[in-house]
Amino acid sequence: MRGAVDLSPLRDRAAAASRAQARPARSDATSPAGDGQGAAGSAGGGVTIVDVTEATFQTEVLERSLHTPVIIDFWAEWCGPCRQLSPVLEKLAIEGGGSWVLAKIDVDTNPRLAQMFRVQGIPMVFAIVGGQPIDAFTGVIPESQLRPWIAAVLKAAGVAAPVPEDPAMVAADEALAAGDYDAAEHAYKKILADRPADAAAAAGLAQVGLLRRVDGVDQARALAAAAEAPDDVEAQLVAADIEVLAGRAEDAYNRLVELVRRVTGDDREKVRAHLVSLFSIAAPDDPVVAKARRALANALF
Repeated sequence: MRGAVDLSPLRDRAAAASRAQARPARSDATSPAGDGQGAAGSAGGGVTIVDVTEATFQTEVLERSLHTPVIIDFWAEWCGPCRQLSPVLEKLAIEGGGSWVLAKIDVDTNPRLAQMFRVQGIPMVFAIVGGQPIDAFTGVIPESQLRPWIAAVLKAAGVAAPVPEDPAMVAADEALAAGDYDAAEHAYKKILADRPADAAAAAGLAQVGLLRRVDGVDQARALAAAAEAPDDVEAQLVAADIEVLAGRAEDAYNRLVELVRRVTGDDREKVRAHLVSLFSIAAPDDPVVAKARRALANALF
């Protein structure tokens, strides 16, 4: 689609329009298409949805697309299919949090824009990047197809697609934060049953185990007991848990690596497994974890 639409006449005409002609900000970002209001902001303050006219096209579409992808929705009040597609586009724009902007253009009040884009049927959607259209489609397509299309537009623009919140993960994290370990464990396990490689769910499940193990433990006394009995496996495991919970993960890792060097048989495997579970709580690219993994490998082999 690049170059299929000649935008230069619009640039010349719109450049003369005052920015003050832009309409006031919309108070409800989810207001229906055609409410005649202006721009909607994301939760982070960036614009996500804006109503565009010939007077504001230069600033709201062309100039904005130089740094943020703009997706134009050509619609009309009388258009039934538009009222199916527009709410989905608005939802995805808000979900995008400002990574792209939805520009809504009413073809009835902006016929020249529709003519310039050769709009012959609505709804018609254009993706604008760097001041030029790069892709388009006509008609209603389902959300399951809209998402990858928008992701492709963002990729073409060099913009990282936002990762939407997973409701199941949110519920699991909320249960964990509320101290409902049973509910959190069940939720994380359900996520892992569907997505075994989900690192966030694995980390959550490991954290549930950690919090359960230290619940009700006298931490000062437990650390003192571990210091007095360096080869007591159970005492060292509890001490390592306390250290991780206190933000001293490197100390915990070193403690258990050294214990692996000193014990054998089932005890050694128990310590190794415990240490690996503590690794999973940290970020996958944590350099402290990478260092401890190498130390563990050396201790084992």
